[in-house]
Amino acid sequence: MIKVGITGQDGFVGKHLYHTLGLYPDEFLRVEFQRDFFENDNKLDAFVSQCDVIVHLAAMNRHESQEVIYETNVSLVQKLVDSLERTNSKPHILLSSSSQEERDNLYGKSKKESRELVANWAEENNAIFTGLIIPNVFGPFGKPFYNSVVATFCHQVSHNEMPKIDVDGDLKLIYVGELVQEIIAQIRTKNNQPKLEIQHASEKKVSEILALLQNYKSEYQDKGSIPIVASTFELNLFNTFRCYMDIANYFPVKLTQHTDDRGSFVEIIRLEVGGQVSFSTTKPNITRGNHFHTRKIERFAVIKGKALIQLRKIGTDEVLNFELNGYEPAYVDMPIWYTHNIKNIGDDILYTNFWINEFFNPNDADTYFEEV
Repeated sequence: MIKVGITGQDGFVGKHLYHTLGLYPDEFLRVEFQRDFFENDNKLDAFVSQCDVIVHLAAMNRHESQEVIYETNVSLVQKLVDSLERTNSKPHILLSSSSQEERDNLYGKSKKESRELVANWAEENNAIFTGLIIPNVFGPFGKPFYNSVVATFCHQVSHNEMPKIDVDGDLKLIYVGELVQEIIAQIRTKNNQPKLEIQHASEKKVSEILALLQNYKSEYQDKGSIPIVASTFELNLFNTFRCYMDIANYFPVKLTQHTDDRGSFVEIIRLEVGGQVSFSTTKPNITRGNHFHTRKIERFAVIKGKALIQLRKIGTDEVLNFELNGYEPAYVDMPIWYTHNIKNIGDDILYTNFWINEFFNPNDADTYFEEV
């Protein structure tokens, strides 16, 4: 069992790494980190002493003063090094640096000097150190106007705001899930490399990203259609966009019934992609699900009966409750990293239609069980 601590555990990449490590409970034990540890030597020393691996992600990305960014980032790393020396600890350290290292700004300078500080400590103490030079990261739950332009654009487009492109440059991008898997690979291999450049997974102009997001807004958010996702990048971007929508108020979406003397016809979904369609019958008071996905797009449509669909974002306590009734057929889509279930709250059999964007593969199910 490898004991892993993450400074910046509650940050954008930190949360994703923390929750992904939780998918491997037989391999990793997560050592809890809290922000105030850097203000208390005893707490920081206790944390450091427990860890086989420390992933240092804690940093300041934006501030009115570049000097504050520089001083904060270097200070955090110096405190970590001081704690390592006080406790005579030699965990494998992985440090998140940036492709801005070579740029003429104090943020880049702070990241480079921080990496060099840990590299020097590792060399002097014969410890393992991996210095990660990371390109632009995007993905669900990033903070708009702070973490990335993708986070900002997703928030603005999904909330009917018009983003502004200042410079239509080329962005070298990596999806947060891809980055997390790279970090886990480095932990497993104990790679001792003071400067490791993580390769970007895609390269897009800012205007290309905005055009895709506006298409997702038009096709999916406004019309309920599943748009074309022509690549892994587009799937990741679409799943990212969905997580910035006002999920609590957007769902359930009522389906249009075309009714005449013969009965009713209801269109459930329009697709520009493939996938798998199925249906279930559920007896009264029975609950299905209580699991989440990290990449799949999934739609639950209630056709007959009364249902309660519940969603909860992993790592949070807030539960979103949606009641659906077959008299007014409606659907709820499942965002990634939200555990979800469906319960028959009626007296009759519940009929539910399920669509998911990929065939079920028992060897790669992307299905993780956790109670809502």
